[in-house]
Amino acid sequence: MHFFKALSAVAFLTAVNAARVELNWDITYTTANPDGLMERRVIGVNGKWPPPPVEVTIGDTLVINVHNSLDQPTALHAHGMFQNNTGYMDGASMVTQCPIPPGYDFTYEFNITQHGSYWIHSHFMGQYMDGLRTPFILHNTNETYQYDYDQTITLVDWYHAESPEGLATFLNENNPTGAEPIPDSGFMLDNANASLTFTPGKTYRLRLINMSGFVTYFFSIDGHSMEVIEVDGIEVQRHPVDVVNLSAAQRVSVLVTAQNETSLNYYMHADMDVDMLDKIPPELKSNITTPIYYDQTHSNFAPVQDVGYNNTSFDETALQPVEVMDAVDPDEVISLSIDFAVTTDGINRGMFNDLPYLPPKVPTINTLLSQGQNALSPEVYGPQTITHIFKHLDMIQLVLNNKDGNTHPFHLHGHVFQIVGKGDGYYDNNSSIPLNTTNPMRRDTIQVPGEGFAIVRFRADNPGIWFFHCHIEWHLETGLAATFVEAPDVAQQRMQIPSSMNDMCTAGGISATGNAAGKEGLDLSGAPSGVTLIYDGFTARGKGAMAGCIIAALLGIASIIWFAHADPQKEARAIAERNKGQ
Repeated sequence: MHFFKALSAVAFLTAVNAARVELNWDITYTTANPDGLMERRVIGVNGKWPPPPVEVTIGDTLVINVHNSLDQPTALHAHGMFQNNTGYMDGASMVTQCPIPPGYDFTYEFNITQHGSYWIHSHFMGQYMDGLRTPFILHNTNETYQYDYDQTITLVDWYHAESPEGLATFLNENNPTGAEPIPDSGFMLDNANASLTFTPGKTYRLRLINMSGFVTYFFSIDGHSMEVIEVDGIEVQRHPVDVVNLSAAQRVSVLVTAQNETSLNYYMHADMDVDMLDKIPPELKSNITTPIYYDQTHSNFAPVQDVGYNNTSFDETALQPVEVMDAVDPDEVISLSIDFAVTTDGINRGMFNDLPYLPPKVPTINTLLSQGQNALSPEVYGPQTITHIFKHLDMIQLVLNNKDGNTHPFHLHGHVFQIVGKGDGYYDNNSSIPLNTTNPMRRDTIQVPGEGFAIVRFRADNPGIWFFHCHIEWHLETGLAATFVEAPDVAQQRMQIPSSMNDMCTAGGISATGNAAGKEGLDLSGAPSGVTLIYDGFTARGKGAMAGCIIAALLGIASIIWFAHADPQKEARAIAERNKGQ
């Protein structure tokens, strides 16, 4: 009885304080030089860069009125939002929406039902690496932890070339090893010359958000201790750490109490995981520092510790969520192997289970909501959308085996998952490695170790279409992604795509209904496909060519043998006799 009264009180408080937060974003090109090394064209909002941070409170409704002033399509994804019953607002291009055409208007609108640290970024091609990314902070009406100041610290990698140029170089048959473009720099707080000021004795919540397209960072602060209190929007019991490692798209909040005197200033460190880089250019500053000033009138800094790079002291599996939730046995187990190889189009691609993702001709959510009973068949979504269909409310276990030598961050849209296992080597259903089912850590982005595995579980309680992909932007564009279709029958009952979204598809020359090929039913002819592993063996033509080579070789050998056994004197006498007769 008291439980329901408490829920009613929270619901009433949320309703009373709820607000409609409306933003007008004209997505535009502008110029910026945040690393101080080169001014370049970037993508900003309302003619400015960086885009403005977004802050709302649980219970609010967020509205973003977008006008696309770019010369290319765009789409916005609120990373980490569950989007219950509004999956068409998730923003993944050709998954949950058609991209917004140049010159077109579109409005994102959804309710804020979560709290914590998130971010908003473009979900079209590699666009967010050109600057279309910003923090998205969701405040609680009654925060679990107390602090004096709330500070967001963004970490990014930065490229001087625009993403289409990087993609053209990366997705190229002249790059058979799949070497990713190397960042030209990186920085915190949107600028290489940024700084913070601490007030002695005060406690700070530092919201660390890695908005990079590629790089993992190791974050530490000289002379200060940190306590983790939140990971990807999930509050955790206080956990002291010396360093926090964040892959692309991960977020971690730490509490830091300032020193009591001002005789020294200190440095924050964000060290790139250089093991991810194919090469380290001599001009790349991979160890980034940003000062924390207690007194800007002097330049006395504490001794540099920089405990970050490759430090293994931060163990996410040791964290305990505040809201206790034990893991239960799965209803379905999906095994996905992660690998890279050159495919039939000559490009080194990322893939799940030896098949790269190719986007369909119709957004997957449109297929779900327009194909009736056929939406229950994975075939309708396309031969290379790597589609898995889950029953409503089933517990799903994903086993991720990474055959690649580098780590990869994987993000699941619309959910958080429980991390029940993680380690080195290959995991299968016969493995005796114990799993952690007692209140395991929950988050929405997990880093799978190189030549290692991760096992996660989530409840299929959010009917709709949810993208699962590597959040290294280069790897997503090669095809390291999958489509999860949850309870398609329930989604068809609960959800209807706004007519404005269908109109946007039409404006962009994309069909708003049909299967992955833009047709009806299970006629998938013309759907994107055919980019697969190069056949490891002989085709029919290859066998014919080999047979021809063998026959030609045998004839050649026979000729050599015949000439070797011929009697040259007998031949000479025969020629002489013929000449004599003439």
